Amino acid sequence: MTRPPLRHRIITNALLAVAALYFLVPVYWLVVSATKNSADLFGTFGLWFSRHPHPLRYLAEVLTHDHGVYARWFANSLLYAGIGAVCATLLSAAAGYALAKFPFRGRETIFNVVLAGVLIPGTALALPLYFLFSAMGLANTYWAVLVPSTVSPFGVYLCRIYAAAAVPDALLEAARIDGAGEARIFGGLGLRLMTPALVTVFLFQFVHIWNNYFLPLVMLSDSDLYPVQLGLTSWTGYADRQPVLYQYTVGGALLSVLPLMVLMTVLQRYWRTGLTEGSVKS
Repeated sequence: MTRPPLRHRIITNALLAVAALYFLVPVYWLVVSATKNSADLFGTFGLWFSRHPHPLRYLAEVLTHDHGVYARWFANSLLYAGIGAVCATLLSAAAGYALAKFPFRGRETIFNVVLAGVLIPGTALALPLYFLFSAMGLANTYWAVLVPSTVSPFGVYLCRIYAAAAVPDALLEAARIDGAGEARIFGGLGLRLMTPALVTVFLFQFVHIWNNYFLPLVMLSDSDLYPVQLGLTSWTGYADRQPVLYQYTVGGALLSVLPLMVLMTVLQRYWRTGLTEGSVKS
């Protein structure tokens, strides 16, 4: 195998290093800033620690401020993102599998409508969804954020493409000959073979819901229902009168990225197993 020229490797590594710095420097700044109080946030160099860092004490203050409201926001985010991502993954898997493996009239039309849904930004749907949920009496409830979060057009698209490539028709026919029903085939064979795609859909949807700001902003008015992002924004609105909230906002932002880091680390092995599927012809 011929190695690429040294010049190309240097350019590639340099670009990758710049990209890594672009993504890692803000995280490093969060880690450093979470060890400072409000005075040190503005009075010391942003990319280095203060003389007297107290990260554990400051993070504990974040969790106990205002009767532990941050812990409630964090739990709300876990609820919205966890349940929404699981439901969206299962619905996407079922819809994508059906579109890939069951020929029926109008299948391509439905798939094209799903593709059109991928192109519509979520902010364009927030106000219509609010009017709909308000008419149903569900505005300012958990359902107002949970129900829209269970829909993922991109997930349906990805599962349809992956099911068509990774689930052999001959295997499904053999299962039908053995007497297995369609639900059992889907649950026992389809979902297992589609695992890398399902993990991808779950991660994308979890991150999307966790970082979603506009939908909860439109739907919710009770601060006890806020997710982390909306709660931290409400703190910054009062920081001019309570400067300590700057410190709490930074600490809360650091805590809010930890679940995403853990999730990416734990689930990345499923991506690795799925990257080489189909690369070798049997």
